[in-house]
Formats: sequence, C-alpha cells, structure tokens
Amino acid sequence: MSAIPSAPSLHIVIAGAGPAAQALVRRLAGGSDSRQRPFHGTITVLSNRDECPDALLELAELPQVSVRFGQPASFIDADARIVTTVDGMEFSYDQLVIATGSAPALPPVPGAESSLSYSTIDDAAHIGEAVKDVTRLVGRRPLGILVGNGPAAGQAEAVLRARGVRPVRTTLRPTAVVRSTGTETGAGAEASRLPATGILFEDGSSMNGDLVVLAEERTSRNDLAGSAGLPTAPDGGISVGRDLATSVPGIWAIGDAASCDGLRLGLLLSAESSAMLCASGLLLSAGQDDQQGLIAA
Repeated sequence: MSAIPSAPSLHIVIAGAGPAAQALVRRLAGGSDSRQRPFHGTITVLSNRDECPDALLELAELPQVSVRFGQPASFIDADARIVTTVDGMEFSYDQLVIATGSAPALPPVPGAESSLSYSTIDDAAHIGEAVKDVTRLVGRRPLGILVGNGPAAGQAEAVLRARGVRPVRTTLRPTAVVRSTGTETGAGAEASRLPATGILFEDGSSMNGDLVVLAEERTSRNDLAGSAGLPTAPDGGISVGRDLATSVPGIWAIGDAASCDGLRLGLLLSAESSAMLCASGLLLSAGQDDQQGLIAA
C-alpha cells in the first residue's frame, strides 16, 4: 500500500526573496485571504541577501516559514526535487517557486537614484504619489521626461498620462540624471525631496522638465533554468503558463523571473496578483496530489 502524504508534509521552497516572493509567503502562511484554501505545510525561502529587511524578518517570524539569508539557490535537481545553494546546502521540496527577479540590462546612469523608475506594474503606485507632490509644487500639469524604448517605457508613458503628466519620451540614453536646485520654482529645500528634473546627453545637450522617469529594459535572472531543464522565452524569462506553472512538474516561476505570452511577468501582473495566482495553483496542485495518493492507496 502506498503512503498517503498528509497536508502538513507539503514543503514549498521559494528561490528568491524579493517583492513577489514575499507576497507569496504572506498569501500562503500569513492568512491574508480568508477565501483561500488554508495552507498547512512549511516554506523555506532562499535569499541571496545577507541583510535582513524588516518585511522579510516579519515573514521569518511566522511559524511555518524558514528564511535562509545569504543562501541563493544555484542548482535544481528536478528529478530528485532538491535545490542546492551556493554553499552546497540542499533543500528538498514538494513544490518549488522561482522568484529570483531581474537585473538592469545596462549599467546605471549616474544620478539615476534621484529619478523615478518604472520596471514593473508595482512601480505605478510610487510614481503616482510622486506626481502628486510635483503637481502641488509646480501648481500646474507636470512635464515628464521619460527615457526608454521597450514595453516598460510604453507602460510608463500610459501611467504618466493617466496621472496628468505631459510625457516627453526619448529613446536616446542619457549620460547623467540631474536634480533640480529648486530656484526656478522657489521650492528651495523641498526640491531635494522630489525626483530629478533633467537629463544630460553625451554631446552636451539636455532635456528638462518637472520629473524624470527611467523605464529601461531589465533581464530576467534565469540562471536556475538550465539545471532544471526549464525553457526560457526570447526575453530571457522562464516560460510559464497562465497559471504560472513551468513545463517541469512541481516548479513554478513568478515575478520578473518569469515570462508569459512573450512579456516579462512583472509587466503583466503586480507582485500581489502574481502571488495570489501562484498560491491558488500550489494549493490546488497539493490537493490533487492528495487525491492521487488516496487512489493509489
């Protein structure tokens, strides 16, 4: 007679600890949705970060959750369902979720930290708050300088227009981003808390407005795909279906690590939406496995 796995035996490993991974942990173990089927298993989060942000520490305090800091996943044995970290630690899993995110495709532009950034749908809310502050300061409809030429830039332009900004878009990459001194608006010290207002180009020319948004392309971190035999999309993301499952049983991908319908998932779904969809799939899959165990018994 075959052994029947009990619900508490379900173990989920999440490779990555960014916004999508954190949202998934909250969705599964934090009881954030009373309509969701309860999760009774355990979760191991493999983080590449040695530091401990507050949001991650809060999740690590949940009784079902173990966070391994500074232990990024480096290899997946999909047949044995084992993940190995860079230090050689091995973690077995029933279900694995890859949430390793993405990285900028190009080196950062000097001064970029003072500009606004659009790389995923989640950035729209932050841009919206910044636009409110800028509008209050300048007392009119703001002029926005938008840098980028890919899907992210197209979304960013729509976001700016929806929030009342007049966007001027350039596909030429600047050599620097500059912050306003506030003298032209009389804002003074308050301007230092607002986004950058201009960009400089290699030939010495410039573009100036009331805010700057960089929406440059990013590359999915797909290093784990090869070891698990996971196909990747042309944009580099791990290919997933509408349910965020990969082609390999027991492995899912969410956030910017994934690609669906030819687009980086972070441009299709927010971290919360991605987590909700993946959590539903994980719990449904676990239920089907239990039913199969009962049939086999």
